[in-house]
Amino acid sequence: MIKFLDLQQINGRHAEALKQAASRVIDSGWYLMGRELAQFENKLATFVGSKHAIGVANGLDALRLILRAYIELGYLHKGDEVIVPANTYIASILAITDNDLIPVFVEPNPLTFNLEVETVILKITPKTKAILLVHLYGRVEWSEAWQNLKDESGLLIIEDNAQAIGAAWKGIQTGNLGHAAGFSFYPGKNLGALGDAGAVTTSDDKLAQLVRTLGNYGSQKKYHNDYQGYNSRLDEIQAALLSVKLDFIHEENQLRHQVALHYLNGIKNKDIILPSFDPSAENTSDLTHVWHLFVIRTKKRTALQQYLEEKGIQTVIHYPIPPHKQLAYAAYNNLELPITEAIHDEVLSLPMSPNLNHFNLDYILDQINEIK
Repeated sequence: MIKFLDLQQINGRHAEALKQAASRVIDSGWYLMGRELAQFENKLATFVGSKHAIGVANGLDALRLILRAYIELGYLHKGDEVIVPANTYIASILAITDNDLIPVFVEPNPLTFNLEVETVILKITPKTKAILLVHLYGRVEWSEAWQNLKDESGLLIIEDNAQAIGAAWKGIQTGNLGHAAGFSFYPGKNLGALGDAGAVTTSDDKLAQLVRTLGNYGSQKKYHNDYQGYNSRLDEIQAALLSVKLDFIHEENQLRHQVALHYLNGIKNKDIILPSFDPSAENTSDLTHVWHLFVIRTKKRTALQQYLEEKGIQTVIHYPIPPHKQLAYAAYNNLELPITEAIHDEVLSLPMSPNLNHFNLDYILDQINEIK
């Protein structure tokens, strides 16, 4: 079986360094909010180019804490509208509604799966106070038009950077394009922990301090609670492990890039829509797409997925049900978002990993091109 993602192999590349890092933490006797966290936060901030990085428990908390901090700072108020892509993972929506903010679902570009500025502008109302921009599947979503919107609109632009660490626009890393960004280090991400983990990046001093405070029970001084906060802290072992793996993120993203090129050049099945991408425009030292996922579209998804499974190739659907059709968001079930709904009905994610070799990739291509 060619696994969709072999985490044992991925982490096996760094096994000895990871074991040494874990042992170092165990031997230290200090397991929360210590030296390892501080070192990882500094390392991540330097990598991203932001002034601050704050480790939190997971990617959902990263987004939730950003929005809550903006509420506490007075930039957002309950009932404000937040524009968000309709085809994102539900965590993006949960972060909005958990803060009593109103999600405004906007259709993506069907070829890139990301939002377009022109479409977003049409959805801006006097109630719009923020845009939650998702770099979906690892593709950076930024342009001069986005930069102008950030500079001139007065809207907060928050990056959901759960899937695109290491991607960049004109030398600026995702996580440093908007006003703040949330990261997920879920094990399957390009930079994956060995458990749940996340982070917030920003160059706003007040926001950074408040995110850190809110994630620590609303406390800056032990047993003194200034806010009704949360318990959302990145522990020492995960911070130490992530520090090891961060050193290899560019290398592993380059390997993902090569896998993507193999697919883009090799898939000839006319029933399949490939992700829109121009390899000739890509600067390989400054990737605009880090291929967290390689997502194709086909109206014959069920048949293709079953066929590939029979041939020993594991695939995944990201995501079968859009957020506005989930039972959790029944109030939005009547929304008509045909582009998003078509995407969710047709997408299929092929195996994507820095460990995929040419033998496996050629086999996958042969099977995809053979099916009628």
